[in-house]
Amino acid sequence: MRGITIAGMLLVNNPGSWGSIYAPLRHAEWHGLTPTDLVFPFFMFIMGVSTWFSLKKYNFEFSAASLWKVLRRTVVIFAIGLGIAWLAKVLYGIHGDRPMWEVMTDFSHIRVLGVMPRLALCYCAASILAMLLRRKALAWTTGGLLVLYSILLIAGNGFEFSADNIICRVDHAVLGENHMYGDTVGGQYLKFDPEGLLSTLPSIAHVLIGFLCGGLITSTTDNMRRTNSLFIAGAVLTFAGLLLSYGIPVNKKIWSPTFVLTTCGLASTLLALLITVIDIKGYRRWSRFFEAFGINPLFMYCYGTVFAVLLGAIHIGEKSIHTILYNDALIPLCAGNATLASLFYAIFVVVAVWLVGLILYKKKIYIKI
Repeated sequence: MRGITIAGMLLVNNPGSWGSIYAPLRHAEWHGLTPTDLVFPFFMFIMGVSTWFSLKKYNFEFSAASLWKVLRRTVVIFAIGLGIAWLAKVLYGIHGDRPMWEVMTDFSHIRVLGVMPRLALCYCAASILAMLLRRKALAWTTGGLLVLYSILLIAGNGFEFSADNIICRVDHAVLGENHMYGDTVGGQYLKFDPEGLLSTLPSIAHVLIGFLCGGLITSTTDNMRRTNSLFIAGAVLTFAGLLLSYGIPVNKKIWSPTFVLTTCGLASTLLALLITVIDIKGYRRWSRFFEAFGINPLFMYCYGTVFAVLLGAIHIGEKSIHTILYNDALIPLCAGNATLASLFYAIFVVVAVWLVGLILYKKKIYIKI
């Protein structure tokens, strides 16, 4: 499942052109849910499941050793996220008029948060809470985070794409707009970060739900009971999220509580389905493609992101490799169908990254981040 999500993240993040994308491969503009909106939350869910197995080695006890491991990994993941943002800025800045040293030392417009920083913060908070609280208290804490965030959204114009949105106000006050992601909704452009500070609260709850589902998996050695528990949890969470969406819309960009419930429910259902197909039915061969992504998930995501940046930054003559592949090769190959060519370009990135993962997989090289 980790491999599926990493492959999915690379696929939707690297089209040939952002203006030519098939509808299922686009994020919902504001309220709503598309298949693309499921990829990142599915990874956060399975990260929570993996955290259960990781902390089980420490018997879920809060200690200097376990705390040090969590904090060290948090700092490393967060730093890698910042490093990739800096590297992208530097590489794309090579072709500008500014001196290279000035580009390298200018940190005034680097995005602070993003996918990797969010993973780091949520992993840290969820792990510490999991070590400090018993399972029942952890479930109440998860619910409490979602209720608290719902109240903040309702009271702070949290469902509007505007500068008055409490999420936007917090990020502008703490981070500053030069360090935020910019987005356009309904033709309106705004510095609005979908991985902002305040929306990290429900994301922590997201990882905790995955953590609790990890407990369901280890509560029995019978795979049928495991899948039944995960299917039930998936059904309850999904329907709860969809029913509550009439008052609290499902929205990825604000990581609404209903988005958490719905996507965690679907993720639990997918995990149960994979256990059924792979472990119970024994259909394994098809899944080996994704295992190459899944054994080194964060490395594969980081490598894929850097690889995509290099394709856009490295020029042959006056054109980038990206432009040569997409405009000069794939669009003519697809008889002028820019959308189909854009999809093929994304698939090319996924396969190119997979080839590196396959080498690591066959040599049993595990890169821990």
